[in-house]
Amino acid sequence: MTTSPVTPDQIPLGALGERMGMILEECSVSRVVISMPVEGNTQPYGLLHGGASAVLIETAGSIGAALHAGPSAMVVGLDINATHHRSASAGRVTAIAEPLSLGRTLTSYGVTVRDDEGRILCTGRLTCLIRPRES
Repeated sequence: MTTSPVTPDQIPLGALGERMGMILEECSVSRVVISMPVEGNTQPYGLLHGGASAVLIETAGSIGAALHAGPSAMVVGLDINATHHRSASAGRVTAIAEPLSLGRTLTSYGVTVRDDEGRILCTGRLTCLIRPRES
């Protein structure tokens, strides 16, 4: 497991994260912060799509898990849950992921998604399996 410093510009968000307009603002094993616009990530009623919140949760938790696992390992999601507490129809939302458990083979992150006013929109948890990278 690693504690090497990493800057947000060194972490790829992948095609989906880029398509959704995610911006990685902070990244370490102990805290990952990612934001994205509501616009373009809505369901037919103009509200932030619950699946978009889930993607944000998985992206934030996966980055933390990958930093914990280090470059010689890969992480894959085993379980994700999301509870939606309120809606958003404009602005940006921000996910903050913090570790719940940092093990040798499993890691779990709790993630809170908030709106521009700091209100909790969604809470979630991501559990990842840590595997050695194949050569």
